[in-house]
Amino acid sequence: MINVIERLELIEKRYNEINNLLMDSEVLKDLKKSKELSIELSSLEDIVKKYFEYKKVLSELEDANLMLKDKELAALASEEVARLEALKETEESELELLLIPKDKNDSKNVLMEIRGAAGGDEGNIFAGDLFRMYEKYALKNGFQVEVLNALDGASGGYTLIEFMVKGKNAYSKLKYESGSHRVQRVPVTEANGRIQTSTATVLVMPEAEDFEVDIKESDIRVDIYRSSGAGGQHVNTTDSAVRMTHIPTGIVVTCQNERSQIKNRERAMQILKSRVYDAMLSKEEAETGAIRKSKIGTGDRSEKIRTYNYPQNRVTDHRIGFTTKQLDRVMEGELDEIIEALISEDQKQRLAGE
Repeated sequence: MINVIERLELIEKRYNEINNLLMDSEVLKDLKKSKELSIELSSLEDIVKKYFEYKKVLSELEDANLMLKDKELAALASEEVARLEALKETEESELELLLIPKDKNDSKNVLMEIRGAAGGDEGNIFAGDLFRMYEKYALKNGFQVEVLNALDGASGGYTLIEFMVKGKNAYSKLKYESGSHRVQRVPVTEANGRIQTSTATVLVMPEAEDFEVDIKESDIRVDIYRSSGAGGQHVNTTDSAVRMTHIPTGIVVTCQNERSQIKNRERAMQILKSRVYDAMLSKEEAETGAIRKSKIGTGDRSEKIRTYNYPQNRVTDHRIGFTTKQLDRVMEGELDEIIEALISEDQKQRLAGE
């Protein structure tokens, strides 16, 4: 634990340093700097708290070992030493996990996009099922869900739905969901009762902070057009839909769900910032040779990550070979078992230095 202790001492020193900086009036005047420091402070909080607990255990263990020399207290002290030694091991294991390099985006809100892919109408219907699954999971975890943009499928579901999941550490839970999700079932559109395979793709991005992405007005082209598809009387009657193009990257975002052109602009900009930030992360990771998003999967939309088999009530995550026979519960938002298995495997690989 010697090297670990040295790291913990440096972390505690940095934690105290940031606390002092955030009390400096000059630092507080710089909103970008104070925001960055606050985020860093929050990321160190759990480690410093656990290190404080660990040092307390070490102090108590030292006292208990001294008590062993007292014949009258030796028996009692022996029990206390055994208890504290076990607690020390537990604390060390927890500290080891906390010291795994964290994704700087873990504490953020999440922008998610689901598209119906292979399977036509059934792919769109499945995209709708996935959205409701994530919505129920989010609500069970105390997160908020805000739909930013949606294009309804002709037979139900969505050809595209973009939504924000808001809550502390939302990204740390949902970042493993990017990829191609496959469903095997008898579609409601299938008259012959045959099992078919369809897919929907999921893209997960951290919400970009304003200070992380600087999008200039001159870098954006905005096109206004008439809304189309389901959405009420305003559709096809007003030019309220917005198409926003970020010229340097070629990223295009559309939004037509709101009646107000101004609202659609705001939502389109919200999505655009996260997309540009995600593109920046991809570029950084490519340049440094880092693995995309996490050790579990690539985070690429085309990667096949999970199969939902309705006849067998089975869900299989192909990245970690995890299977549960509770598909009905998973579709009701009971995703914890799968997500915890992904987090656990990710931590295991990071600890092994893979």
